[in-house]
Formats: sequence, structure tokens, C-alpha cells
Amino acid sequence: MPEHPKKEHSEHPTREHPGKGVSLDNIAKTVEDLVKTDSQLKGGHFSIYDPVSNKPLALDLEKVHKDRLSKITENEYFVCADFKSTEGKMYDLDFFVKEDKGNLKVTEISIHKEEGKQRYNWVEEGGIWKKIQT
Repeated sequence: MPEHPKKEHSEHPTREHPGKGVSLDNIAKTVEDLVKTDSQLKGGHFSIYDPVSNKPLALDLEKVHKDRLSKITENEYFVCADFKSTEGKMYDLDFFVKEDKGNLKVTEISIHKEEGKQRYNWVEEGGIWKKIQT
């Protein structure tokens, strides 16, 4: 079973071109800017709470996957990014970005993989992408 949304089951949402006035670079930059700002405010690392380990993670951005950037709805997009923890573990985080009147905002962040092990997949039900536990 794929890990992100595509048409059936997938690893990420289906890749489509962003909407009018929104570019892949704009969406990636929105995520990069959020990570940079959060890192500056929280001691030099991006911080996210891990509900599986029940602890906060201190992460450094390795790469935003522009090849895994997808349009989900008319004004919502998906992108995944690789991070390395201060403990040396690799994490894949999924970011959802929404466009409203030309402004882009991250609306959801999920830990998709830890050290390459998936925590969930995606399934499309009635045109809506939903996470399913693996």
C-alpha cells in the first residue's frame, strides 16, 4: 500500500500543479520559512511533539521534497520534508498548506516516518484524502 495520497492508496496526495498564482517554489518557501522562524524561536531547531514517543523532537530541515508537492483541493496543497533530529534520527514530516486570498499558511504537520518506518498511509474516500494507520 502506498504511503502518500495518489488516486487509490498512496504515500502522498496526488501530484497536480498548484493553482493560479501559486507556485511549487511558493509552497516550499512557506514551509521553509515556518521551519526557519520556529527554529529561531526555539533554540535553533524546529520543534514538534511526537505523539508516539510522547516527547518533543528537536529537528533540523534536510530537504523539502518539491517532487512530492501536490494539490489536494482547490486551495490546499501537500508537501513532505526530511528532517534530522538532534539525536541523529531521520523523520519525514507531511505539511499541508492552504491558500487564502494569495496568502499561504501551514495548517497541519504530521510525522509520517521515523527512520524510514511509516506511521500511516493515505486513502481517497469520496474525493477526500484520509490518513490510515499502518
